Amino acid sequence: MRMAENTLSVLKIAPGQHPQQVEIDNDLKALQQAVGGSIGASYPFADPVAIVYNDDGKLMGLPLNRALRDENGEMYDAVAGDFLVVGLGEEDFASLTPELAQKYEQLFHQPEAFLPLGRRMMVIPVPDEAVRNDTEKAVSKPPAEHDR
Repeated sequence: MRMAENTLSVLKIAPGQHPQQVEIDNDLKALQQAVGGSIGASYPFADPVAIVYNDDGKLMGLPLNRALRDENGEMYDAVAGDFLVVGLGEEDFASLTPELAQKYEQLFHQPEAFLPLGRRMMVIPVPDEAVRNDTEKAVSKPPAEHDR
């Protein structure tokens, strides 16, 4: 029997941001920290991957993050709050292979905004210039007074 990996290489996807490849500990506590609460997992894809999300995200009013779509591209659900895309091993979560990491980075690359329209939800891709990750924010700060 293979030992489970101690750390997982996974994609972390936060609302309004591009996916980030991160290393997290392969334990419940680390997964809960990554999504900010009790975890749920769903397996919406044919690939050996899972989406790990905050099970109470919608109840807690976390911002909607990405749409989940069926094979016809119709949204059937949306993930609220931060979520992870993880690989599936024989018995538990595993690191994403580089191929799967790239595939799901592309799938979830574009942040989405959600507009309620009556009982339906309209999903709008957020344009790249509106997406700023933390490193860009750090780089593009205006110079401090003493730098001038």
